[in-house]
Amino acid sequence: MIVATWNVNSLTARWPRVEAWLGEKRPDVVLVQETKQNDAKFPFQALDALGYESAHYGQGQWNGVAILSRIGLEGVTRGFDDDDPEARLVGAICGGVQVYSCYVPNGRALDNPHYQYKLQWLAKLADLLERRDRARHVVVGGDFNVAPSDLDVYDPSVFVGLTHVSEPERAALRVIEATGLVDLTRLLNPDEPNYSWWDYRNGAFHRGWGLRIDLLYVDRALADQATASYVDRESRKGEKPSDHAPVVGEFSL
Repeated sequence: MIVATWNVNSLTARWPRVEAWLGEKRPDVVLVQETKQNDAKFPFQALDALGYESAHYGQGQWNGVAILSRIGLEGVTRGFDDDDPEARLVGAICGGVQVYSCYVPNGRALDNPHYQYKLQWLAKLADLLERRDRARHVVVGGDFNVAPSDLDVYDPSVFVGLTHVSEPERAALRVIEATGLVDLTRLLNPDEPNYSWWDYRNGAFHRGWGLRIDLLYVDRALADQATASYVDRESRKGEKPSDHAPVVGEFSL
């Protein structure tokens, strides 16, 4: 089983690249963030032609998350079953595995109300995962907008006092891990940065100025069956790329 997570930064703008990537790589499950589409615009039929069932939770020009699957898709859930109007979480069962695609709030600034919203959102995700069906494997992937440690930041001194690296955000990720999950890419690559996002500005990609904020969390039993996890850097190259690259996990299921 091959699972990928990818913030495409507008499926409308990136569709030709996404279509080509799916046709070439053929992952079994893809967790997508920032579709920036409503359900009427989402390419359900085009994905079906590529062999993918899909579930989408959209809200127009902002946010939007999706799950694409070649191994079945059922039991779709959207959001936390509360009054949050932002389309940031979609779940489904694919090939018997519970999967979630997450687009965690940015936070904006430490003194911004959106930062508190981010922490609250992560706490709700941890609560959801704590209550999950432990009889199923689980994959929780997406753009978490948090670099788990300084190894995940090209230059920690640049980010002092900013979001994405603050201790409360990192502590929120540790609470998620405490539900019995493993940061797969870091587990299999303990010493490599594996950046997944680079700013469009200042030649950040070519300079290696990246962050690892796109994460794949899996239960410990599934982690034991993992054979690889890596960042597909080639997908960040070329014309009109997303500012994120896909993060891939491979399992011997």
